[in-house]
Amino acid sequence: MPSIADNDILEILASKGLLTEEQCRVVDSKAQEQRRKLQDLNRFKVSGVPGQYIEHPVTMIDVVVSLQFSLPGKKTEILNEEQIVKALARHYNIAYKKIDPLKLDLDIVTKTIPRLFALKHLVVPVAISDGKLEVVIYDPADLKVIDDIKRVTTLDVAPAMGTKEDILKTINEFFGFKSSIVAAQAQLAQPSVDIGNLEQYTRLKSIGDIHSTDSHIKNAVDYLFHYAFEQRASDIHIEPKRDNSLIRLRIDGVLHTIYKLPKTVHSAIVSRVKTLSRLDIAEKRRPQDGRIKLSHREQEAEIRVSTVPVAFGEKAVLRILDPGILLQDLEDLGFSSMELMVYNQFLRKTHGIILVTGPTGSGKSTTLYSSLGHLASSEHNITTVEDPIEMIRQDFNQIAVQPRVGITFASILRNILRQDPDIIMIGEIRDQDTAENAVQAALTGHLVFSTLHTNDAPSTITRLVDLGIKPFLIADSLIGVMAQRLVRKICPYCATSLEVEARMLKSLGVDIDGQETIVLQQGKGCVRCRGTGFLGRTAIFEVMAIDEAMREVITDSAEPDIATIRKKALESGMIHLRKNAVDKMLKGLTTFHEVARVTGADVPML
Repeated sequence: MPSIADNDILEILASKGLLTEEQCRVVDSKAQEQRRKLQDLNRFKVSGVPGQYIEHPVTMIDVVVSLQFSLPGKKTEILNEEQIVKALARHYNIAYKKIDPLKLDLDIVTKTIPRLFALKHLVVPVAISDGKLEVVIYDPADLKVIDDIKRVTTLDVAPAMGTKEDILKTINEFFGFKSSIVAAQAQLAQPSVDIGNLEQYTRLKSIGDIHSTDSHIKNAVDYLFHYAFEQRASDIHIEPKRDNSLIRLRIDGVLHTIYKLPKTVHSAIVSRVKTLSRLDIAEKRRPQDGRIKLSHREQEAEIRVSTVPVAFGEKAVLRILDPGILLQDLEDLGFSSMELMVYNQFLRKTHGIILVTGPTGSGKSTTLYSSLGHLASSEHNITTVEDPIEMIRQDFNQIAVQPRVGITFASILRNILRQDPDIIMIGEIRDQDTAENAVQAALTGHLVFSTLHTNDAPSTITRLVDLGIKPFLIADSLIGVMAQRLVRKICPYCATSLEVEARMLKSLGVDIDGQETIVLQQGKGCVRCRGTGFLGRTAIFEVMAIDEAMREVITDSAEPDIATIRKKALESGMIHLRKNAVDKMLKGLTTFHEVARVTGADVPML
């Protein structure tokens, strides 16, 4: 950093145990060579000004990070910029701040100081609190920059140290998105037309205006996609309101509002999304569904688009289908060793039906795709029928349901059987025709996967009976049923212990003999988990195998009793959903209240 001597930085890092003496000597010998290599990476083009660049000096921090040193005593962990800046902040008694994009106000970041100033001095305003402007700066010892900000904003400045990577990413994303929105708003906010005046002229935009406007909207949508990928979002909501438009991201199952846009650009942004997904941009009165395929970090990702007319305009919801999430190794889904063994036994069958149940958003698609990916080989013909196709995979023969041309789950199943399939995946069993065709396919030597909306595994049997399937056909065709839910995982970066009275756990069915208290885990909230205490999700399962004893229970009466089925399943080794969730809680993977929320238990507050 410019205000701290290179040798001082190395001494501080060595004193904090981040560098060894040998590593310090390596830095000294290679510093000059590394500075030359890194110079171009610290040169940034000023957008909108041809031929103008801002060049930052290569600091000793840049040099140390570029050498990719292992942390002393931790060969698998590489010393990064965040650890270095934190150490320097502690040494000089300066606050360190990790920038959380979801908690930033777009206007504070972009309207407080000019973009050129922010880029030149590596400073980002992040909040105004108690009359003070909080800024994250790479060099908080640069008093002139802080004085300049005070003079321009007439606010006291509270500086904190941040990494160059965070500051540059925030400047690029926020200023880039904001400038695109402002430019688009300026060109789209034309005077309203007086429809009562028949001689009213309409201004015809020039070709240059059209391309320019399109460019701004394209940039804004691109920024939005990049941002959603960076934040691990599963859904993007673009919602029109009376006076503005909201952009919200769903992260780990929870919605976060990230932008408030001018109402004038809402239609243009939705039209851009509809164009990318090949929808009819002129049709705003009817719901539409489409998909977008994007390249992100050298990987293909698919985005499923749904638009519907609401009170204040057209709302768009974009479901992000990341292949890294949708196609996983079965071992990574969250199975216990026993559950994985039972489920693998299901997959080894050559014919029959495997059902995955649960509400929307419980991870059923991930389980099905991961199962098909596990079975995919040159020896298997895998055919799927989906509404819509979640993610296009060349390993599978995928068919989209299209009721308008007569392609439904039930109708296409008859044709599929003439396609010589080995494995069939039906997106969802919704009606009697689909259920009967699925049973018929299973009985004629095919392995069939599908989903049902039931609360647990045992109630799947009664649901199939309600759909008109005879109990003896269920017993003959069904291999197994797996109910599932998703629970949020405790953030490993801020996990802390919590002592809970054992009696509190009785509401979850946990009885701990001889103990008055038990130690659980919870996340206290940090920048990595955005203060939620949770980072990522894992699945809990209820795996019910259909063995001989279960077949007898199913076929004993015309209407099998769900209580009897559940009792027999538990006797055969099925682990209840709540028990599965409790086991993850006791292992420190999730929290007491997350288990209660997902499994519907009524528990007291801790």
